[in-house]
Amino acid sequence: MNAEGRSRLDQLPEWTALRKHREQLGEVHLRELFDRDPDRARRFTLQVGDLHLDFSKHLVTDETLRLLRELAAATGVAELREAMFRGEKINITENRSVLHTALRAPGSAVITSDGVNVVPAVQHVLTKMATFADRVRSGDWKGHTGRRIRTVVNIGIGGSDLGPAMAYEALRAYTHRDMQFRFVSNVDGADLHEALRDLDPAETLFVIASKTFTTIETITNATSARDWLLSGLGADEQAVAKHFVALSTNAEKVAEFGIDTVNMFEFWDWVGGRYSYDSAIGLSLMIAIGPARFREMLAGFHLVDEHFRSAPVEENVPLLLGLLGIWYGNFWDAQSHAVLPYSHYLSKFTAYLQQLDMESNGKSVDRQGHQVGWQTGPVVWGTPGTNGQHAYYQLLHQGTKMIPADLIGFARPVDDLRPGLVAQHDLLMANLFAQGQALAFGKTPDEVRAEGVAEELVPHRTFRGNHPTSTILAAELTPSVLGQLIALYEHKVFVQGAVWNIDSFDQWGVELGKVLAKRAEPALTETSASAAAAAGEVPGLDPSTAGLVAKYRELRGR
Repeated sequence: MNAEGRSRLDQLPEWTALRKHREQLGEVHLRELFDRDPDRARRFTLQVGDLHLDFSKHLVTDETLRLLRELAAATGVAELREAMFRGEKINITENRSVLHTALRAPGSAVITSDGVNVVPAVQHVLTKMATFADRVRSGDWKGHTGRRIRTVVNIGIGGSDLGPAMAYEALRAYTHRDMQFRFVSNVDGADLHEALRDLDPAETLFVIASKTFTTIETITNATSARDWLLSGLGADEQAVAKHFVALSTNAEKVAEFGIDTVNMFEFWDWVGGRYSYDSAIGLSLMIAIGPARFREMLAGFHLVDEHFRSAPVEENVPLLLGLLGIWYGNFWDAQSHAVLPYSHYLSKFTAYLQQLDMESNGKSVDRQGHQVGWQTGPVVWGTPGTNGQHAYYQLLHQGTKMIPADLIGFARPVDDLRPGLVAQHDLLMANLFAQGQALAFGKTPDEVRAEGVAEELVPHRTFRGNHPTSTILAAELTPSVLGQLIALYEHKVFVQGAVWNIDSFDQWGVELGKVLAKRAEPALTETSASAAAAAGEVPGLDPSTAGLVAKYRELRGR
């Protein structure tokens, strides 16, 4: 059914069938599901590329999966997927194509937007990035004083920061270890200060990521960085061109800032910020890991893109993960989803997924502008194991909330950790497997009693279990595997947005606060007694906010 003529989601017979099925399952326990089907652990696994998925610890049966696939068919997931890959403008509120998949397509591909094949332009930018990255890595690119660059500072916000910062941490073992890479996004001056305080301006390169080159947080930080550089070098504006490059499409603003537009790397309006780090936004990452490794990562993305587009519905991993999210959010009333990577290198992975998922599907109106009558995107959260085990896993195990979780792990540590820490890696993975088992099967009162626990303590030592998890395993965290993981979650988010009939590719919710901040700023910064003498005179401020602004001015002595 197309988006224009579709019925309300919760009135579809496929939705009703799932609701009845949920009622019939009642309080079914994972112990019972495994007892009924001794082959469940083998059957409920899938493979995509290097990623092995075990979804046997989910509160689903073959009937559940069949009904979920029927819901996907009824809501036109496959049709919207094909429209996305064809370059149709499925971002309807901005009238834009959604072609992040073109960023990692092979050079021979033909992917069109407005009748133009975008692949040659993508490949041109990748080649330009590679040339520049090689020059910086080799020391051929020199700063204003003739010294080589030893530190790269990426300045952006949102996807222009979260993506490259996450991927840099994930692939740190593959990076140029003789160089430093730092990432600045917060307009709080402390972020920039701490990034720069021990750096040598003569050896520092700034990568400024802003499509329009007007993003207030980014340009504010970039301007302060420029002042720091020129002051530190004792140089004039000509030095900027040797220490700043731009990821932008606004050549006029870039040149006005002092950056040579030859060193401006383009991306396009059919790339959403949260889908963009495999574009020019990933320049700092390419400098860190090198063009060849960056291409490996792109190949990993593309592998999962092709799987999502062509794998049968029964074997389609992103489709399955998306539908499992529908199952828990809409039929079990789960409010959040935990992503728990057992890898220190993935320390920023969940933060990256927070933007990917919550900015995409945190919507309350459908594609036709009507209020939805069903729960949409979950709250995504989590940190790497085993740290979380000594923090919030208590709530996962014995709390009152339904929180599906993803456990992500790797069979081998990266080369940097071998051979001395192999045994330590085994302990890490033992924790992953143990947590999955404990969450699923728990410990019954009788099992607790059998351990000789006093009766009054039995309720406190009992674990209900029945907490659903997906376990994703790969041999090793490589650039390709990282690309595969990110694409997996990108397409999972797509599936859920398609079922919910929402536009997953706009983000109007981030705009209102920016508008109000610009309106309030003069009342905060103006020091004269006559201008904004009372914060209540600022148009558009409610009484509470006006009072807070007045208190701020008082505390600042203004």
